[in-house]
Parts: sequence; structure tokens; C-alpha cells
Amino acid sequence: MSIPTDLRTRKRLATRQAISNIATRLFLERGFDQVKVDEIAAAADVGRMTVFNHFPRKEDMFFDRDEEGREALRSALRQRNPDISPIEALRLLAHSLVAHDSAYMRFSSESQGFIATIEGSETLKARARAIRDEIAQLLASELALSAGRDGGEQDAQLAAGLVVATWTVALLQAHQTFRQSHEVKQAQAVFLSMIDKGSIGVQAAMAGTPYA
Repeated sequence: MSIPTDLRTRKRLATRQAISNIATRLFLERGFDQVKVDEIAAAADVGRMTVFNHFPRKEDMFFDRDEEGREALRSALRQRNPDISPIEALRLLAHSLVAHDSAYMRFSSESQGFIATIEGSETLKARARAIRDEIAQLLASELALSAGRDGGEQDAQLAAGLVVATWTVALLQAHQTFRQSHEVKQAQAVFLSMIDKGSIGVQAAMAGTPYA
């Protein structure tokens, strides 16, 4: 008797989450480069190939919420009110993520361990830079789509680059604030303040384009 598709999906997602949770715990405890895939597989009680079936690269287990974040960006632009500009929609997304305590927008002791693990691995730092570049390209394509333009269009590329730069600086400063103060609200306030300031700058830079 075949297993219903929805049950298969739930089991697959549960296995993926279990692997990710175990891998992240080991990475935080021992450092990314010191943990082998075989150790993760053994701790998760699955085969090595099962790990790679869910995560093509070892670093994907660490950045396991990457696609979730990308989908949030896509949805913010595709589902925005037509009266709201794309750049404003992204600013509002930042506020919504903080308000809803999104898992990938938290400033906490756990997130500090996450940042420290990245800083301790050249592999993770390289992947973080690649993800940033990929998100810039994703945003450029989505911005252009929202305006009925080509994804390689110069204004879309510039707007995406400025937005990604704003979010990058805002996140780094917020994490630094939490590291110094251990105050979640203070870190959130720094993040949102920088997002707001940066968005004003992006709006001004892109004045006269469909993105502002």
C-alpha cells in the first residue's frame, strides 16, 4: 500500500529538519569545519546519502532557512498593494519580520552563536557572501518583474544592490548592539532604524523609476 503524498512530504520534511537541527547543534558546539558529514549522519541515524539528498552542500545545513527568507522577499513584492512601491514593500517586510519574531530575524544568545560560527569558518563566510549576491540577483529580477521590465535592467540592479547593502549593514549593527547590550528590543530598534534610514536613501536614489 502506497504512503499518501502528504504523509510522504511530512516525513521528508521531518527528516530534513532533524538533520538540520543536529547539524546546527554540532556546528555551534565544535565549529563548522570540525564537524564531518558522516558524524551528522550518524547522530541523525540516517545514511550519508540521505543527508546529501536533503542538503547538497554541507553549508546548506547551516543556512537551512535561506530559501524561506528568499520566499519572504518574493512574497513581499508579488503580493504588495499596488499603491505601495516595491522599495516601501521591502521596508514594511523588515518591520513585519521583527514584529512576528521571525526565526531568521532574531537577536539573541543563540543568534550570537550563529554569527560566531560563521566568523570562525572561511567556508561559511564565503557561502554567506554568495547568498548575499544571489539575493541581490533575486531582488533585481523580482523588482524588474514588478515593473514589467527585464531582470538585467540597470535600475533594478541598482535598487537591489542598495536594498541588500542596507539590510546587511542593519543586521550587522543590530547583532553588534545585542552583543554589547544583551537587550533584544534595543537591537531590534537599531535594525529597524537603519532599515528606515536606508530605505529613505534608496527611495531618493531611485526617484523617477517604478521601484520608488
